[in-house]
Amino acid sequence: MEKDYYKTLGISREANADEIKSAYRSLAKKWHPDVFATDSEEKKKEAKEKFTEIQHAYSVLSNPEKKALYDQYGSEEGPQMSSSGSAGFGGSGFGFGDIFSDLFNVFSGGDSRSRSSGPSRQRSGEDIELQLTLTFEEACFGVEKEISYKRTENCSSCNGTGAKNGKSYSTCSNCKGTGSVIVEQRTMFGVMRSQQVCSSCGGRGKIITEPCPDCGGAGRVKRQKTIKVKIPAGVDNNQMLTVNAEGNAGYNGAPNGNLIVVFRVLPHKLFVRSGYDLKLDLPIKVSQAILGGKVSILTISGDRIDIDIPEGTEDGTIIRVKRRGIKFLRKDTYGDLFIKIIIDLPKNLSIKQRKALKESMDVLENASYSKVDKFNKLTNN
Repeated sequence: MEKDYYKTLGISREANADEIKSAYRSLAKKWHPDVFATDSEEKKKEAKEKFTEIQHAYSVLSNPEKKALYDQYGSEEGPQMSSSGSAGFGGSGFGFGDIFSDLFNVFSGGDSRSRSSGPSRQRSGEDIELQLTLTFEEACFGVEKEISYKRTENCSSCNGTGAKNGKSYSTCSNCKGTGSVIVEQRTMFGVMRSQQVCSSCGGRGKIITEPCPDCGGAGRVKRQKTIKVKIPAGVDNNQMLTVNAEGNAGYNGAPNGNLIVVFRVLPHKLFVRSGYDLKLDLPIKVSQAILGGKVSILTISGDRIDIDIPEGTEDGTIIRVKRRGIKFLRKDTYGDLFIKIIIDLPKNLSIKQRKALKESMDVLENASYSKVDKFNKLTNN
């Protein structure tokens, strides 16, 4: 039993090509295996299976011929025969009205035959997905990148026809130039009809009499493509950017597919991203934690700001600096910078330093230590 591909993509059966593609991209981004690279093996397996289901559902629903067969018979392979020789009834577009209307053809002496049906179908080109590595700063502030990749294009020598000079072909006599045929097969329930790509011309509607020397009659060639892409400020790891019509060439004059750029952002030596906020561990000296003061830090934008360290700051204290994080995508606002205080204890003290510290500790012995006093109170009762 075939799965419900519409349910897999979360769309209705009335969804158009753009809605199908939009649903696929959203789900592919959510379930892409790279997103779960650090998860458990069970979660990785679930993501991989889900991603595979989404890809297959899209491969069927984005292909007009496969979609038509799936909508009619419940399978992209067309009508399936059971072991008893009867046709399957899983398809949503198959009803008893079709059976009895076809029975008339059987009883009136009709045979299995092929008939031409409709004009040659157009089909959009396939999307191309590639990964682009960005530095942390490039992702934060945006950048223009030059991207080179290979894509399928219509042969310029024959205008995609596959025929020499674009003229050395004749109309296919089997499909009368439509590129598809209706195949009728008699069964015990009647005549089953299914639309198939014409086997004589491969769906082109034309028979090449002299192939194009540049593409060998394929009508399509692989070429290197270089484009410039503007990447907006604020993109994150595994996010995608769609560049319209820069994918593989369409079929029979249909539009190109899209180029889908998936970002891989390199880590920063100091900052860690959390959504649009930034996190920074700031080590300070014991004396600074006790007495307080100011510490100068370098922000992600490259300028320096002074951070006030309050007197008596504890290890792990979080200081928030507003609007010093990452710019929101398509919004003129910024996340915040969260600074975690790490008190750095001195090591390898000299004899002189040890003596000075002991004298200082004698002075501080009777100072107020709220946590120590509270703990001693609880343990002494």
